[in-house]
Amino acid sequence: MFDQLLNGFATALLPLNLLIALCGCLVGTLIGVLPGLGPTATLAMLIPLVFSMPPATALILLTSVYYGSMYGGSTTSILVNIPGESASVITTIDGHKMAMQGRAGPALAVAAIGSFIAGTFAVLMLTFVGAPIARYALLFGPAEFFALMVFGLCTVASLTGTNVTKSIIATCLGLMIATIGIDLVSGAARFTFGNPFLQDGVDFVVVAIGMFALTEVVITAREVHAGTRAQIVKADKVWISWSEFLYSLPAIVRGTVFGFVIGMLPGAGATLSTFIAYNLEKRLCKNPELLGTGDIRGVANPESANNAASGASLVPLLTLGLPGGGATAVMLGALMMLDITPGPLMFEKHGAIVWTLIASMYVGNTLLLLLNWPLVNVFARVMRIPPKFLMPTVLVISTIGVWSLSYSAVDLVLTGAAGVLGYYMRVHKYPVEPLILGLILGGRLEQAYRQALIISAGSNMIFVEKPISLGLLIGAALFLFLPMLLKRSKQFVAAQESAEAA
Repeated sequence: MFDQLLNGFATALLPLNLLIALCGCLVGTLIGVLPGLGPTATLAMLIPLVFSMPPATALILLTSVYYGSMYGGSTTSILVNIPGESASVITTIDGHKMAMQGRAGPALAVAAIGSFIAGTFAVLMLTFVGAPIARYALLFGPAEFFALMVFGLCTVASLTGTNVTKSIIATCLGLMIATIGIDLVSGAARFTFGNPFLQDGVDFVVVAIGMFALTEVVITAREVHAGTRAQIVKADKVWISWSEFLYSLPAIVRGTVFGFVIGMLPGAGATLSTFIAYNLEKRLCKNPELLGTGDIRGVANPESANNAASGASLVPLLTLGLPGGGATAVMLGALMMLDITPGPLMFEKHGAIVWTLIASMYVGNTLLLLLNWPLVNVFARVMRIPPKFLMPTVLVISTIGVWSLSYSAVDLVLTGAAGVLGYYMRVHKYPVEPLILGLILGGRLEQAYRQALIISAGSNMIFVEKPISLGLLIGAALFLFLPMLLKRSKQFVAAQESAEAA
């Protein structure tokens, strides 16, 4: 194994491959920063280009772009409260508050460091124990995936403290939006109102840009006009201190482990991994009440989970031929076009290419850290731009991002509607993140549920009969209702004590 890995490094460090990896990391980081451009669409656009490359070089390009986009997605989440891609939604909760407190530099730095640690861990796991672990992913059928997504949706209880009702309302609204489009089983159009542009459903980017970007622009304009805009604290430093790193290290470790385990499951994806990892962090860390107020752990944990899940998704892709999400599905297509069939025998049949790919991932992680670390100071200066100049720029970039999806005016109208809804939710203290998660998981949740019912001939008992599914559903119920029960019990005990004192 070590000889093959060394041979892989020898190929990955060739000047051409090193240049390709550097260009891929730069392009990926730029894609992650710009809202509207996702890794899946970008990898699909690069498919024609990879035909002119040797297989190893083509895979280095694709994985570098994929990794780079996961690194870059946190930048706009932290600076302007707009997630660059879906896996960075959770980062907005603490990241933007840190930026408003003059701590954009430490937030960006810990995101880069956490991403590097998580990405390196994922590659190490792929190197040594990828194939044996990947076989356990086959234990997850449709019933287990349905239960896993229900478990993920129940993490909304942690996003709004004790106000679970508003979280459930927002989640249900996201699930309702996800039902728009063509029904996967019957082929019937649902809630399209005769508009052919809605048959493909409502894109996540459309809703996210409306909910985050437009809402942020409107609220900022209102606060500036009223003179109530909170002044951004002048940054004392742009680098993360050693004490901050040690403080966030346990969150990085937990996010890395949870992100890898969940991201390895085909179809789970990095977005679900970040939500679950953040929820578990609130349950396991010290002083969980600080999360959501600009705590650096709220950036370190989801960004680590994001990149660990991105690396973990390559485990089932290479060892079982099962893509973990949209981006890895495009990579699977590229591999098959290059006459490389992923599966249990890939390490034997295409060992040289696989080990070159693994070695290039080590190199790519290092390149991304070296690229992003110096840029922390540059990106942190964005917070010095006055809102009257920054927000119009954000609005223009966001509009271009929506228009580039399908060049449809309907998408622009839907973005405006999402902006109005997001503004109402922000004003009335409804959390936006559960709605986004419901929209992202809605289609896959429905698909898994229907597949499970088809397998069980229409019996819902399949979700109880499967041990993994039952365990996840019980865990989901506990996460959803336990905070309310604990609050009620504390109130009851306090009432009893006050009655006895009286």
